[in-house]
Order: sequence, then structure tokens, then C-alpha cells
Amino acid sequence: MREQLMATAFPIVPVAKAPMGRTPAKLIDGAAGAIPRADPPSATRAARILVLGGGFGGIAAVRRLEHLFGSRPDVEITLVSRDNFFVITPLLFEACSGRLELRHCAQPIRPALRRARFVEATVTSVDADRRVVRAVGPNDGTYELPYDQLIVALGATTNEVLIPGSEAALTFKTMTDALVLRNHLIERLERADAAITAAARRRCLTVVVVGGGLVGVELLGELTAFAGDVLRYYPRIRREELRFHLFEAGPRILPEIDAKLADISLRVLRGRGADIRVSTPVRAIEPERLHLSYESIDAGTIVLVAGIVPSAVAAAFPVEHDRRGRIVVNQAMRSLSHPTIWALGDCAAIPGPDGEPYPALAQHAIREARRLAENVAAVVDERAPAPFVFRSLGTMASLGHAQAVARVFGVRLTGFPAWWVRRTYYLFQMPRWDRRLRIMLDWTVALFFRPDITKVDIATEQVQMRDERASSTRRSGGYIAEQANFAKGDADTRTKARA
Repeated sequence: MREQLMATAFPIVPVAKAPMGRTPAKLIDGAAGAIPRADPPSATRAARILVLGGGFGGIAAVRRLEHLFGSRPDVEITLVSRDNFFVITPLLFEACSGRLELRHCAQPIRPALRRARFVEATVTSVDADRRVVRAVGPNDGTYELPYDQLIVALGATTNEVLIPGSEAALTFKTMTDALVLRNHLIERLERADAAITAAARRRCLTVVVVGGGLVGVELLGELTAFAGDVLRYYPRIRREELRFHLFEAGPRILPEIDAKLADISLRVLRGRGADIRVSTPVRAIEPERLHLSYESIDAGTIVLVAGIVPSAVAAAFPVEHDRRGRIVVNQAMRSLSHPTIWALGDCAAIPGPDGEPYPALAQHAIREARRLAENVAAVVDERAPAPFVFRSLGTMASLGHAQAVARVFGVRLTGFPAWWVRRTYYLFQMPRWDRRLRIMLDWTVALFFRPDITKVDIATEQVQMRDERASSTRRSGGYIAEQANFAKGDADTRTKARA
């Protein structure tokens, strides 16, 4: 009986691909069959809880739901995520600089789940009236997933609308972003080492970070530390040739923490030679060039971390949103317009006791997820949900070179103690002890060694060979044209001589 309930509780309805000449929307209804409005759970069907997003919030919500419902067969929990791993984003900075392994930032989802079902797919839309989520799998297969309670934890993306030309800058949000930026920086050092002109060398050695919040400051700190560590391998590049800039449109950096710790961070980074300017909005970005109101700067590396916007998918959900595109919810994190939809994290506007939304920080997302899971469990058991109330435990910012600033339980910490507390906190956000112990050993060993300068090429052999053939063809074409011009010039000279 239990197996029958589990099999029928949460069907994933495949949708065939649209043939030529037919619209996908029509085919979805025709292929999958019209799914009626979800009936309330009964003795013959389990309650279906669907969680969208495999980040901090989504994973924490699913794990709490598993704990609350145990092995109850009348509840089916499913998690949908684009990737089969979740990223500890605050550790990406040190992974980019090589202080940590990239795999330390990525934790597999399946081992973290006990009974919940996992579906690797990208959410495309939600039909709130029929209570159906549409998603696309890795093989382009389209699915419809019905739900009774929907938890939206799809996060946010970098805001590329605020500054014209933002698409020309690098971003720093995913593991791929960290790997691409690391490869890019090493490539610029290699080009600078071999550069012929002073202008090309200066451009390769100039790094600009746009945005002075937590992400921008932590990234700048790690980049300055990384450059100082690896310059020993580039004897032709002097430390003073490296130029690091950070531009913040607001009146100070690190608005998320108190002013005293922000000032300490400012002194540390400026002590490493970084040029940090506040009240300096960036007007436009071009490839390897950035424009301020009073000057333009040539830079081989431009990283945009000036704010976030909710996931485009979440912003398109047919529910009430605020002016920033976040889903509007009450203090219980329940949608004001659709009570079967819940939201948390970066894509939700969750009002605090003062009426202002909670900040988009990992510690808030984790605690929001736990309370939201308890509220969903209460609704399933026909109890009233409770409001989310949370007072921040503190804020931490890494500055590179095992240095950080932190305010924990009202106590200010700086230097190595703050860095150790930060590392330890995020270590315990990893869901399994076997991973924690392995990573703890790796971290301890890494303290005694410098980061390497290996540039990981993510291109396949076929792509590399195709690029080499194209480059060879261009060189051959140039050589043939040059020889043809030389022969023509020689022939003209001989003709003139005969005349």
C-alpha cells in the first residue's frame, strides 16, 4: 500500500517535443493531457510538496520537511534544481584564488536527502490555477509537476540592467563564474608577462570590481591576496604594476556591517594598494574599458557585483510581486495572492517586525527555510502557520590572506580570529560529517602552501583542435597573401628595370 501511495502521489508527467509547425504550448496540453485543478489530499493520495531551487534555502527547507514528516506515507516531498549540487557561495572567493578547492564549494544534493525525491531540471513556468510547474530536463525533455504546496527558493542573479554594457563584464555568482575568473586572471598575467607595449601590459594588469557590498569587498580582498602570492612566478612583473580598483555608488563600502568594521576593511585593502572610491557610480562598461563620470579606465578584468535581481523565472510567476520583482509574502512567507505558494531567500520580500524586508544573506535564508518548512507542515496538518522573526547573529567578511572582519553576537572580531570563525561557520553548513572532516583536513594542509597558477582549460579536445586549425588557417592565409604581395612587388620592380 505504501509503495502504491508513493508511486501515485507525485507523478512527473512527460511532455513530448513539439513537431514542426505546432506551438509548444498547444502540444503541452495535448501530449500530457489536461491536468485538472489539484484536489485536496485524501486517503488515496498523499500531500504533494514541491520545492524549487537547490541553494541554501531550498536544501534547508527540504531537510527540515524530512525531519518533520519522517517516513509518513501521506506526504510526498520533491526538490527540483538545475544542478545536482548546491554551492556554498561564501566560499567561492577563496576557491577563485586557489586557497580552497572548487569541489569544497559544491556539495552533492542526493546524499543530503533522506527520503525526498530529487529531479534535476530547470523550471520554466508555473500554472498557479492548475497547480502545475513546468520544467525542462538535461535532455530537453519537458515535464509537468503538480503540487499542493509550492516552495519557491530560486535565488537571484546579477543585476545587469543598472549599468549600460554590463554584459561585457564578468560576474561572480556560480562555480563556473569562479573558475572563469580564475582562468581569466592567470591568462592576463601570462599576457602581461609577454606584452610588447606598455599600454597592453598596463591593461592586462588592471582589475576593476564594480560594487562595494559584501561580495565586491570579499572578492577584491581575495584577488589582491592571490596576486601577491603568485607574483613570485612572474619575475618580470613588479607588484606596483598591479592596479586594483573598486567603485561603489553608495557613500561607503560594506553597508551590510557597521561602519567601524567597514573602515577597518578599507584600511586593509588600501594597504595592499587597492584604489577604493565611494560615491562613484559607473556610467557604462565596454569590453576592457569602464567609464566614470569624470574619466575612463582601461582594464583587462572587469567584474560586476553591483547588486542582484530575483531569478527571472520567479519574477515571472503569476503571483504578486514588489517593484524589484520579488514575490510578496506575509510574515509566514506565504504568497498574498496565492496561499498554496510560499517563497524565501533572494526572490522573496519577507517583512520583518519593522515592516522592512529581511536582507538577502545566507544566514537569513537558512532560518527562513526552517520556519517555512514548519509552516507548510502546519498547513498540511490543518494548523495555523507562524510568522518568521529573526535577529541577525552577525555579519562576516573575508579579506584574503586569512584575514576577515566580523560582528558575532554583538562582538567585533578582526584578523585571523574573524577569519577562523567565518570558515568554521560555513564548514558546519555542509550537511554531512564525512564531507566536513575531509574538507577540514584539506583546509588545514592548505594553510601551509601557496595557491598554484594552474589554468584549467574547460574546452574539449575537439574544440581545441578546431581552434588550432582555424588559427593555422589564418596564419597560412596571411603568409600566402604576404608572399603574393612580395612577388607582385618584385615583378613590378623588374618591369620598371627593364623599361
